[in-house]
Amino acid sequence: MMRVAVLMGGISSEREVSLNSGNQVCAALRKAGYEVLPVIVTENLASLLAALTPGPDAVFNALHGRFGEDGTIQGVLDYIGLPYTHSGVRASALAMDKAAAKALFASAGLPVAQHRVIDIMELADCDPLPRPYVVKPVNEGSSVGVFIVKDGDHHRAEIAANWRFGPAMVEQYIPGRELTVGVLEDRALTVTEILPTDKFYDYHAKYASGGSRHVLPAKIPEEITKFAKEIAVAAHKALGCRGASRADLRYDEDQGRLILLEVNTQPGMTATSLLPEQAAYEGMDFPALCAWMVERAVCRV
Repeated sequence: MMRVAVLMGGISSEREVSLNSGNQVCAALRKAGYEVLPVIVTENLASLLAALTPGPDAVFNALHGRFGEDGTIQGVLDYIGLPYTHSGVRASALAMDKAAAKALFASAGLPVAQHRVIDIMELADCDPLPRPYVVKPVNEGSSVGVFIVKDGDHHRAEIAANWRFGPAMVEQYIPGRELTVGVLEDRALTVTEILPTDKFYDYHAKYASGGSRHVLPAKIPEEITKFAKEIAVAAHKALGCRGASRADLRYDEDQGRLILLEVNTQPGMTATSLLPEQAAYEGMDFPALCAWMVERAVCRV
């Protein structure tokens, strides 16, 4: 029986999400017939290495956020020669660095919004871009630390004073509908529209029960569906992703345009997560999806 270690937890701001993902992955892999070793990751690297000795047949990376999806843990697994799910060091690091990812997308001809990377104190002094715009960390996921500054808002200084994420990206706010597309290697799944129950699609909307409603397939024109899928696959390839990824986009109906926001190389694997929901719609249940990821686990050295 194939033995799979599932890494979960970690030391990022998304630890609880990762624990939820990891526990559900463990249950799914057991159902799919694998021997499963749950590994809760902490700041103690020696403890992690001990838990992975002797080495399992494969590692399912269910970590989220910094050190889990930015190439760090991927480098550790490559170093000790263990095959693992999802993308490798380079693709993970590029996708997590929003500035680097957008530069790569733009060079590939993919549609991205106007943006800048700033020192957060610049925000306290003036508007870095014409309003409305979005302020977000360069190296965080799950909409952690995301703010929208609109006409009439007076909280620039407050955002700057409470900022704890390092460099910030400011990005033109794209009005319209929130879309996401899951990708399995070179195949786009379907297009989901996300309808948050409050404000915008922030951390709460992503992970809280009732925080958002998912419409799949999205009720959008057929040509927009086709283009969204093409963008998602092209972005996956541009970054050099492996296995599964998920592209987030905005659809501005008034101008008839799609804008690629970012690619997540470690899509959530919780009950409210989008990739498992899309896979199920395409006929692949959760245990089959997790098994698909494990069967494609590789070591990159």
